[in-house]
Amino acid sequence: MRFGFVGLGLILVLVLPAASAAAQDQPVDLELVLAVDASRSMDDDEQALQRDGYVSALTHPEVIDAIASGVHGRIAITYVEWAGPGSQTIILPWRLIDGAAAARMAAADLSEASGTLTRRGTSISGALLFTAGLFDNNGFEGIRRAIDISGDGPNNAGWPVSGAREMALAQGITINGLPVILKRGGFGGLPQPEMLDAYYRDCVIGGPGAFTVAVRSTAQFADAIRRKLVLEIAGRTPAVIPAGFIPAQAGGTDCMIGEKTRPNWLDLDER
Repeated sequence: MRFGFVGLGLILVLVLPAASAAAQDQPVDLELVLAVDASRSMDDDEQALQRDGYVSALTHPEVIDAIASGVHGRIAITYVEWAGPGSQTIILPWRLIDGAAAARMAAADLSEASGTLTRRGTSISGALLFTAGLFDNNGFEGIRRAIDISGDGPNNAGWPVSGAREMALAQGITINGLPVILKRGGFGGLPQPEMLDAYYRDCVIGGPGAFTVAVRSTAQFADAIRRKLVLEIAGRTPAVIPAGFIPAQAGGTDCMIGEKTRPNWLDLDER
């Protein structure tokens, strides 16, 4: 009988920590990764505009109202800057936003944080693979999970973007895009900057209600980021932008166009 009690005690010791850890996951309406392009193609002014845009958006009344309108009235966010393969930095670790005060604290910490990236290459695939791994064991249990990824060019390093996207979608993560279309002339393998919107639509975003909001001028940065956050938090999709999962290259976009501009794009060592 004594052995039975000892055995039961061992079972409880093994089971209770796991149950306790699961119970600690705080329910939220949305777990959101803000994945921001910090590659060399983004100059210092564009970097500052992006960071300032998110800082401003987090405390905007429309964003606070969108958070409050959810089932739980709170979300969890983390802010990541990315560049080439293996070059990702968590700037703001996972943070609960449950009102204006928490939003102000997160915005202040984000504003004061510094990045430490090696900025060579544009690996959207690397960013997706890295950020998709941030949801597990983050202390939150969201009704929805999303990655909000921005960038000013196509994937040109690391694994093909379509494969990384599929892996994220298989985990139930929605990917939304913020293509930054500020430069003129061909870049990143795209003949026209406007094609970046189509590239993100056809090759990057996916999942229920996935959408893109393009930034076409520096004056649009703050408004575009705010609008995008409101839509993501509220779980809505812009009526003018196709929703739902769009299979790779469904719109005729070559999802390998960025890699093909590099002479060593077939070199697996870079991936």
